[in-house]
Parts: sequence; structure tokens; C-alpha cells
Amino acid sequence: MTRILDSDRRGPALGSAKRLVVLLHGYGADGRDLLGLADPLAPHLPDTAFVAPNAPEHCVGNPMGFQWFPIPWIDGSTEEEAEAGLLRAADDLNAYLDAVMQEEGVTPSETVLLGFSQGTMISLHVAPRRDVPMAGVVGFSGRLLRPDLIEDEAKVKPEIMLIHGDADDVVPVASLPEAANALSEAGFSVYAHVSKGTAHGIANDGLGVALAFMRNRFGLDGDGQDRENQDD
Repeated sequence: MTRILDSDRRGPALGSAKRLVVLLHGYGADGRDLLGLADPLAPHLPDTAFVAPNAPEHCVGNPMGFQWFPIPWIDGSTEEEAEAGLLRAADDLNAYLDAVMQEEGVTPSETVLLGFSQGTMISLHVAPRRDVPMAGVVGFSGRLLRPDLIEDEAKVKPEIMLIHGDADDVVPVASLPEAANALSEAGFSVYAHVSKGTAHGIANDGLGVALAFMRNRFGLDGDGQDRENQDD
């Protein structure tokens, strides 16, 4: 049985959004930690709803926060427990995505996953294994888990933007080329950006790159208008 994820939301009235950005937080945080990104992004992504679920488990390392799955070198869990946690959280997130897209009245092609750290890890695991591709995935400061499985297990190949700070002392910046290479070899279109002097966080330049990627994937022109709806 999947666990229901609590979620916060910002955007137009429920059911009136044309697009959806799902913000997936990192280890020990919660949905509100990323929901603030809606403030700088929303003016450039009109008619877009932003939702930010809490991960399904209370975090062992920070009981006030949440985790998508255990991390052995932080919480002392076993590799087997971490793997089982990842698979269970993937089921939870898939159920959440199906429900929230239906509630918002949007399709997968109108939905982007934006993750940070462990939120990136679960995004890169879930999105390729869904039956219908999302519009895209933005991953800040994360890793690709089980890169050896991605080619065989991927059902769809959404476009992916990876962003990382070169001063990250939590998830090394080397994780970006490792993920990008594995995804590219599996046939994904991958874009990458390294934020100079940035630690384990989201810098303005990285957020700008993410915004440009999302506007492109949503089919918005430079003024934020739908390209397909413009007169020839």
C-alpha cells in the first residue's frame, strides 16, 4: 500500500493551471523548504502550479524533517534497507504524481520534476521508469542511483537538466558528470550546468538555467507565452 504524501501548493486556482512543477526536497528537509522557489519562478512561468510534497518518512538524522529513503553512511541503515526504502518511496511518489496531475488537470507532458539533493535522486529514479514521459527533470546537487540499471529499466526518456555547485561538500560535483554520462549513454538528452563557488545549495545562476530549461520544455517563448498558440 502506498503512503499518502502531505503537500503544499502555490499557483492559480486548483484546476485552472496549464502547467505543473513538482518540487522534491532533500534529506532532512520538507516540502516548504523548496516551495519558496515558486516566488522567483512563477512570474516567468504563467499559469503554473507549484506543489511540494513531504517525503514519506520522518528523517532519522533530523526528526523535524523527512527523507525519501535511508542513507546508510548517515543513519547507519543497511544497503538493503536503503534499496527497499527507495523502491517504496518510488511507489509513493508515482501514486502522488498520478493523483496531483489529475487534480490539477494537467498531463505528464505539462509537468516538470524539480529535485534537490535526495529529491534529485528520487526524481532521476522515478521519471525514466514511468509509462509516459514528463516534460522534463531538473536535478540540483544530486546523484543518479544505480546507473548500471538505467539503460535496461528506462521506459521513457524525458529531457534532463543537471545543476551542481563546484564547492559542494555534501554531494561531490563529480556526481554530475557521472550521472550525465550514464544517462547520455542510455539515450537521454542531458544538459548540465556547474555553479562556480556554490556549495550544497541553489545559486541564482543555476536557478536561471533551470528556469530557461523549464520554459523551453513547456513551450513558452521569451515573453512567457505559449509558442503553439501564437499566430503564424
